[in-house]
Amino acid sequence: MSPPLLALRAAIRSRCLADPALAGLMGGTARLDDEPPRGAAPVYATFGEATSRDWSASGPSPGHETEMTLAVWSAAGSAASGIAAAGRMAELLDGAPLALAGHRLVNLAVAALATDRDPDSRRVRTTLRLRAATEVAG
Repeated sequence: MSPPLLALRAAIRSRCLADPALAGLMGGTARLDDEPPRGAAPVYATFGEATSRDWSASGPSPGHETEMTLAVWSAAGSAASGIAAAGRMAELLDGAPLALAGHRLVNLAVAALATDRDPDSRRVRTTLRLRAATEVAG
């Protein structure tokens, strides 16, 4: 059984990459990767930190609560482009009925959206915080 985090990441990535509106906000191609793509100009998104905790009840299916972040990067002086792309990702994901391999999604919610500036690159990072509850598919 693979962890729910892997299934969540795959489903989130598929949903985001298939959206033409998000692609338009990212310069023509939606991008959501594990790390910043080499040599790529912003706007792009990366998976950030994640924590998955057991929240199993007395029922037959083990459950997990997963908190994770997506970081949307935009060029210095262009916070609006990253915020717009993160906003679209929030629309796509909040309450989305994603199909997860080996797991059942109980709930997916956008918990927060925050923005800051990377001190080294001066790029703007808009962070989308997600909370998901899952159960092992039975």
